[in-house]
Amino acid sequence: MTRTPRQVADAYVDAVCDLDPITAASLGTRPGDDRLPDFFPAGLDAEAELTRTTLAELDRVLAADPSLLDDPVERSCARLLRERLGAELAGHEAGEGFRALSNLFSPIHSVRQVFLIMPTQSDADWAVVARRLARVPEAYAGFRASLEEGVRRGLLVAPRQVHTVVGQLDEWLTGPYFSSFVAAGPESLRAELDRAAATADGAVAAIRDYLRDEYAPHAEGTPDAVGRERYAIAARRWTGSDLGAGSGLEDAYAWGWGEYRRILAEQRSEAEKVVPGGTPMEAMRWLDVHGPAVEGVEAIRERLQAMMDEAIEALDGTHFDLAAPVRTVEAMIAPPGSAAAPYYTRPAQDFSRPGRTWLPTLGRERFPLWDFISIWYHEGVPGHHLQLAQWAYVSGQLSTYQTSLGSVGANVEGWALYAERLMDELGYLTDPAARLGYLDAQQLRAVRVVIDIGMHLGLPIPDDAEGALAEHRGQPWTPELARAFLGENSGADVAFLDSELVRYLGLPGQAISYKLGERAWLEGRAAAQAARGEAFDLKAWHMAALSQGSLGLDDLAAELAQL
Repeated sequence: MTRTPRQVADAYVDAVCDLDPITAASLGTRPGDDRLPDFFPAGLDAEAELTRTTLAELDRVLAADPSLLDDPVERSCARLLRERLGAELAGHEAGEGFRALSNLFSPIHSVRQVFLIMPTQSDADWAVVARRLARVPEAYAGFRASLEEGVRRGLLVAPRQVHTVVGQLDEWLTGPYFSSFVAAGPESLRAELDRAAATADGAVAAIRDYLRDEYAPHAEGTPDAVGRERYAIAARRWTGSDLGAGSGLEDAYAWGWGEYRRILAEQRSEAEKVVPGGTPMEAMRWLDVHGPAVEGVEAIRERLQAMMDEAIEALDGTHFDLAAPVRTVEAMIAPPGSAAAPYYTRPAQDFSRPGRTWLPTLGRERFPLWDFISIWYHEGVPGHHLQLAQWAYVSGQLSTYQTSLGSVGANVEGWALYAERLMDELGYLTDPAARLGYLDAQQLRAVRVVIDIGMHLGLPIPDDAEGALAEHRGQPWTPELARAFLGENSGADVAFLDSELVRYLGLPGQAISYKLGERAWLEGRAAAQAARGEAFDLKAWHMAALSQGSLGLDDLAAELAQL
């Protein structure tokens, strides 16, 4: 029987790994497990029941010994567990599991992703891969059953999400993906791997056909925007804060506009250094053609790896104290059919698998560098990798839950955006091209706050809006206006921006977590620095901040201020 909040939390992690083997694979536990999650409605109900029983167990433990909350680690763990499970339960009760289809995070994508993080060093590892591949049809059948239950309940996603995922699956099948994946396996298992991969590829085709031919007609007429109630539930999941209460979302929307205007002024100043008299967009387009670039997919992977290795060497001992396992990170190329944005996968809890950054190439062979530098500080070092690898390193001092499943998007993405700003503060982005790339990344995150809240809540466009929005002042946002605004204010290419718009519409609340999280990190640092004056030690603060585990926005700035 559990006796402390941390024990309750870690018992919950173990139980989740029983229900969701993909989570176990992400943590690096149970390497011989060849199962996939139960995506049928009964599986969703089992997850919700686990959430309820865990909350009840937390209540029992604290009622039996209220003094447990005198321990700051136990108190933090209990608060995090209660908030996170409450957010998950709210999503379940709203039926979100019956419409969990998007271009980035969905069961369709997680089933493929798990094979990229499984061990493949030995024949025994590949045998597990083969057995798990054979289970893909059942996993996708379960997801289909849950989508069909959503259709019966009138809980559907908008056609834009369906068509995008169908397009991704078309790309997976050009390989086909799983058959190509097992080509690296041992010849001793060739027949078994090929047979299982063909079965998995067949399941991909089947779920694609279902989405295209059966689900899509039902989805016609479903609006892109989710409305205030669903948005508030989703935003809590991503931020760890009830922004739907009061005017929280409207306040964030207004603040996002203020950040947009502030960054635009900096962009205009920096653009002058690249193209005298030019706009930020003209400067970025000039850099696309005339700025430094890397030719070839393997060459850009090597360049990104070198960037992270160099950052570790420069920052370790000066602004961070990195344990040996944290100093290893790998740059990878994302598989075909991924969403357009780069991403990071955390290391196994025991570091048997390192942290990795992933670059979707989208068919490109040439990679202008002006906008890569800041992004890899975000995805790799000192961004996601230093935080999430440090969490793994200190998980024994906290709990597995606080350093893995309890992650809050605004904390994680906020740190990564803070990391970009830190590198600018430290003088790593003084080159006008690199700094314009940094400002472009900052502006994208500010624009995300504006259009994500604006689209889903139908908020009015401000009276001083310019460009494509000028003729629509006072009118509510639409996806088309959001896409035009993105195009005017981001140097990214068309494919990326199209993918981004679908992402915002399919994952309401996720896009705001970056900038709101960064704000909390900066407020926490400023308060700590003001309290300590000349005694403030930035390196010590960084390591304490990265070693406290996950916190939501309701707690993050205040806890950071105490470090």
